[in-house]
Amino acid sequence: MQRTFAWIVIAMVAAALMASCGGDSGTEVQTGPPAPVTSRTGTGELPPDHPPLGAPTDASVAPPPPGSGTGAAGMTWSVPSGWVEEQPTSSMRRAQYLVPGSAGDGEGVIFYFGPGQGGGPMENANRWANQFKQLDGRASTDVMTTSQTDVGGIPVLLVEVTGTYANLMVNDQEMPGYMLLGAIAQGPDANWFFKFTGPEATVREQRGAFDEMVQSIRSGGS
Repeated sequence: MQRTFAWIVIAMVAAALMASCGGDSGTEVQTGPPAPVTSRTGTGELPPDHPPLGAPTDASVAPPPPGSGTGAAGMTWSVPSGWVEEQPTSSMRRAQYLVPGSAGDGEGVIFYFGPGQGGGPMENANRWANQFKQLDGRASTDVMTTSQTDVGGIPVLLVEVTGTYANLMVNDQEMPGYMLLGAIAQGPDANWFFKFTGPEATVREQRGAFDEMVQSIRSGGS
């Protein structure tokens, strides 16, 4: 009887030891539902190139229709000397340039969002200004300057603003001491957006080049 009892005790101890080990094979045990996989462009967040007001803001919206913004419906311009052409990072960028300068590289981008898309000039100027922060807390729309000009019969709104660039849709951190020069040109079927951003010293160095590019804008039917 004692031997039987002893074997029972030994069996119970062995079972307890096996349960405590749990057959550990060195892999991590997941005790809850997996974390959802997200991306900047696949979960309803705004895309990296957040379009101007009035343009598509949902990442699932189709890009401009094939062939739109070309031929008579397109626009042409001269690329400044020293600006390096790059592969556009989105279908809404018709051109993209690296702009070298003493304070670091800037970026020049020309946006086109499709026939009738893109919103009005002034609302887009305000949107660009709101991508900046001011050290004194003022709204950047209060320090932004705009002017209207005519380039070969094309109405163009010129935009200028400085401050801390806080367009987190494009950059993952705020960029102090930045500047934006912009030009919003009325195209044959939609506005075209010429946006030049970078360290303030670089943008000021390249202001003449940007102005020359704007003055070279022509309608595709011209």
